[in-house]
Amino acid sequence: MLKRWLDVRILLAVVLAGLSIVALAQAPQGAPPAAEVKPAPPVVEVVRPAPPAIAAPAVEVIENPYGIEALWKQGDFVARGTLIILVIMSIGSWYIGVVKLIEQARVLKDAREANSKFWSAGAVKDGVLALREDSAFRFIAEEGQIAVKDHSALARQQLDLNSWVGMSLERAIDVISNRLQTGLAFLATVGSTAPFVGLFGTVWGIYHALTAIGIAGQASIDKVAGPVGEALIMTALGLAVAVPAVLGYNWLVRRNKVAMEQVRRFGGGVHMTLLGGGHTPHKAS
Repeated sequence: MLKRWLDVRILLAVVLAGLSIVALAQAPQGAPPAAEVKPAPPVVEVVRPAPPAIAAPAVEVIENPYGIEALWKQGDFVARGTLIILVIMSIGSWYIGVVKLIEQARVLKDAREANSKFWSAGAVKDGVLALREDSAFRFIAEEGQIAVKDHSALARQQLDLNSWVGMSLERAIDVISNRLQTGLAFLATVGSTAPFVGLFGTVWGIYHALTAIGIAGQASIDKVAGPVGEALIMTALGLAVAVPAVLGYNWLVRRNKVAMEQVRRFGGGVHMTLLGGGHTPHKAS
């Protein structure tokens, strides 16, 4: 019995030793395995959306469908041509009015200069040199001097000196008068024709209104308002061009008369001075 017990113990010892050897053989060689390090979770940056900007209130632009801009865009070549003619008339009349006003002011200034310088000189020649080169009054005095020289150089003096010098001075005065009146005919033409040009545009706009009514088959306000508004604008533009032209024409004609009175009075003084054979202190005022 004892022998069998010992044999069993020996057998168990052998089995345990074999199992230990197998376990050591299956274990990995080298350093013991390190503990597994788990990566840190990524940091997620939370971006908060910016508060929406407060938009400025939108300004509602209301286009006028019956104004001058609409007239140009919607009008045909006849309406545009009429509008261009009125604009040209207006620009031309204002330009001529300003230019003639400057010319008349210069003539009146030259008249004051002639009264103060020419008649205070010792001789006609000295009085001519005292005046401005482009002065109308210097032109008259020079023409009178030239007339005296030409008359003395004539072989047969069929005209007396009085008539000869008078004719020369009248021609010089007519030249100045024609120069002052240049452009006034345009103002008169604009003042008399601009209302009729605007009336033509009015008639053309009414024709468009009737055509729109015929096509639509009914006289609705949206079909009539545009052409009728175009017609009224043409009428207003015609009057706006004509009235300043008429007023400017009348005013400039009146100023021309005042300036020409100064010119003729100066010419008469030069005439008498040249016939007298010397310079006299005649005042042209």
